[in-house]
Amino acid sequence: MKKSFLWLFFWVLACHVQAQQTMPTQAQQDSAFVRENYVKYQYQIPMRDGTKLFTQVYVPNDASAQKLYPFVMQRTCYDVAPYGKNDYPEMLYYSRYMMREKFIFVEQDVRGRWMSEGTWTNMTPHIANKQSNKDVDEASDTYDTIEWLLKNIPHNNGKVGQYGISYPGFYTIAGALCGHPALKASSPQAPVSDFFFDDFHHNGAFTIGYGLTFPVFGMQHPKPTSTSWYDDKFPKRNTQDGFDWYKTQTPLKNLGANYTDNFFWQEHVAHPNYDDFWQKRSIIPHLKNIKNAPAIMVVGGWFDAEDLYGPLTIYKNVEKYNQGIYNTLVMGPFGHGDWARERGHHLHSNVYFGDSIATFFQKNIELPFFKHFLKGEGNATSGLPEAYLFDTGLKQWKTFEKWPVKTAKKLQFYLQNNGKLSQTKPAKGFSSFISDPNKPVPYTEDNKQLFGFTPRAYMSEDQRFAGRRTDVLTFETDILTEDLTLGGEIWAKLNIATTGTDADWFVKLIDVYPGNEPNTSYTPKHITLAGYQQMVRSEIMRSRFRKSFSKPEALVPNRETAIDFRLQDVLHTFKKGHKIMIQVQSTAFPLFDINPQKFVENIYKAQESDFQKATHKVYTDSVIEVEVLGK
Repeated sequence: MKKSFLWLFFWVLACHVQAQQTMPTQAQQDSAFVRENYVKYQYQIPMRDGTKLFTQVYVPNDASAQKLYPFVMQRTCYDVAPYGKNDYPEMLYYSRYMMREKFIFVEQDVRGRWMSEGTWTNMTPHIANKQSNKDVDEASDTYDTIEWLLKNIPHNNGKVGQYGISYPGFYTIAGALCGHPALKASSPQAPVSDFFFDDFHHNGAFTIGYGLTFPVFGMQHPKPTSTSWYDDKFPKRNTQDGFDWYKTQTPLKNLGANYTDNFFWQEHVAHPNYDDFWQKRSIIPHLKNIKNAPAIMVVGGWFDAEDLYGPLTIYKNVEKYNQGIYNTLVMGPFGHGDWARERGHHLHSNVYFGDSIATFFQKNIELPFFKHFLKGEGNATSGLPEAYLFDTGLKQWKTFEKWPVKTAKKLQFYLQNNGKLSQTKPAKGFSSFISDPNKPVPYTEDNKQLFGFTPRAYMSEDQRFAGRRTDVLTFETDILTEDLTLGGEIWAKLNIATTGTDADWFVKLIDVYPGNEPNTSYTPKHITLAGYQQMVRSEIMRSRFRKSFSKPEALVPNRETAIDFRLQDVLHTFKKGHKIMIQVQSTAFPLFDINPQKFVENIYKAQESDFQKATHKVYTDSVIEVEVLGK
């Protein structure tokens, strides 16, 4: 009897193991769904100037005269692989909820990239008043693509949606300006909006941490290709230490020696200030009175190290200059584009924010948006709020009828010379530190991150490593006796003086955890949350641009000077028992390049001899201005 039972037990166990081994993975199920439900077509779609753009179209195989589908389009500078006529991707869109809902998915290589004809241009300038077919931009290419699709792809319902993450987010908001009446829904996600404030610069400071990306954006290819043409153009590195390698690339002319044939680098060198070259590449000035405006849902991540300026600035400008337009904002606890990939237990850096947060966005926010405007009634009552924002302190979604919140109250925290952060204005005084360009403050203590393709995790990292340095000023409140929710914009309004003629100011807003804070089940083993100093927001400002980004001006040594700049929005509740901290430093390397601290006309041409130590003062009437939400 016992032998029979044991035999039956092991037989059932073996069957269970075999079933698990033969059960298709989620990726295999997705891939099978694509092949079973979509038919792939390839086209070279002509634009008004004759340039042909390579476009792949995936049509549901049950499309018919009785069953019509809307288009959902992505235009990208990266690639729309796989390029084989009979090769299918594992996923259409990044969301299986969108894929299974079924749309006609369109993917297009933009001009001069991959399989499309034409010349590649970074952030193609928008032409507001086009005079002829030679006046082409991303809006006109979007219009021409939509017009061709409507006429040549059967069984469409006459409606088009567009989306894109990061650079494709720029093509999405630029496409929203095309004026085509069939474009009904547009979702720019982590969109680039202006390269002088997004990605490659922050308030004019060069993001040297992007130093490895220039081959991707600065190399032309002579004809359409399905293979990469820039793989051999990346700098040669003889070390795995990113901090040390970037030090060898300072001054910036050293980094430039890797890119003598890179047109994008040469554009940086030729245009160190916010001149007409950069200004005409900004999409922001064109977001006024959008003709035939589609419904817009701007998506971003509170911890997006690449494109935080873009989504917030685009949303606010669309809202300000387009009365009555459907315009919503979604901000989650994400790094760059992380809402496109579900990891189950959602962490950014070392901080756990909850489970299945990307799935919540894809299923409960994004899918209803596109369904309503492309398959449903398409009116302004979509059921979604004006702003769907994640409180990164309470770790929960919040909804708002308006953002920023009109009833928010402004508070000012003073940077006192005893290290206190207080709402009480102190007597005149200052705190000071010596900034040495040869010993810059690292922006992270994670050595793996220092040599990443782009910086990602630092925006919620522990800042204790920085506060222990003598060249970092630290100010903190007393322990909070009740919750305090910061919701809206943050401004650093510094009064400074320095012995040099230029300087950078890197300001960090930090949530200081209690000394008895327990680790979560998902906290990495090498991390202790007790006393953790979580960065909530940070930004840099280059003194030369304090009055104008287009006309830099040197500092007068030892003269008190106002430096005002925005740190971007937050929604973060500092909990009872926590403290609020501000750190001020002059370097965050190698996230940003090192300021010589001597004014030079063109920082890309600075010499080793231009770099000098300087003593910086931050006066006690400097304030951090925040917006506080009531209960």
